[in-house]
Amino acid sequence: MLLEIRNIDVLYGDFQVIWDVSLEVGDGEMVALLGPNGSGKSTILNTISNLVPHRNGEIAFEGTPIGDEPTFKRTGIGIAHVLERRRVFPHLTVLQNLLLGAWHDKAKAARAESLKKVYGIFPKLETRADQLAHTMSGGEQQMLAIARGLMGLPRLLMVDEPFLGLSPMVVRDLIGIFKNVVAEGISILFVEQNVRLALSMADRGYVLESGKLVVSGDSEALIDSDEVRRVFLGDKV
Repeated sequence: MLLEIRNIDVLYGDFQVIWDVSLEVGDGEMVALLGPNGSGKSTILNTISNLVPHRNGEIAFEGTPIGDEPTFKRTGIGIAHVLERRRVFPHLTVLQNLLLGAWHDKAKAARAESLKKVYGIFPKLETRADQLAHTMSGGEQQMLAIARGLMGLPRLLMVDEPFLGLSPMVVRDLIGIFKNVVAEGISILFVEQNVRLALSMADRGYVLESGKLVVSGDSEALIDSDEVRRVFLGDKV
């Protein structure tokens, strides 16, 4: 497994928000992290990046424990995190945003090649290289944020709510991009609230409820699961 999380707890001060959660992402997998608002999905991604510390349990990447590694070192070993609502640098150009994604030594050395690759995946960004990020549409900013993450040469790309507020046409384009990224050998772990959309894309899924993992499995098994329906719709099973 590329990423392994074992029995982690997460607290904000004295308030516990994640209880005993375990999950895995394999090489070349696309994995969905699902759950209602407030279930702890974003907290899990933030914990993997060490934006939020965990208590108990273990996080390992490529078989090596990384629980004590700071955020910048996790980026350097191949974990890229695209935060919710894109978080591009609004008053920098598209090109400047992309170059900031290639900040560690290995990524800096490959900047020219990486730019060529991301422009191949997102051709619109090449034509907008000198445009300020805040003047772009929401869908274009999301593409920029994902491309910036890819500039860091990740083995694992984590994306929080990639389709939030986007038109169906842009969502369709991003789904195709996600599949192309996985085809390049990069694993994806993404947070999404639209269950059917997420499971139609992903190989596997994990469902959180109130900070606890309640069900996981292959997407085909989860998409018609009674337990998933109960979590999201409140149906009795």
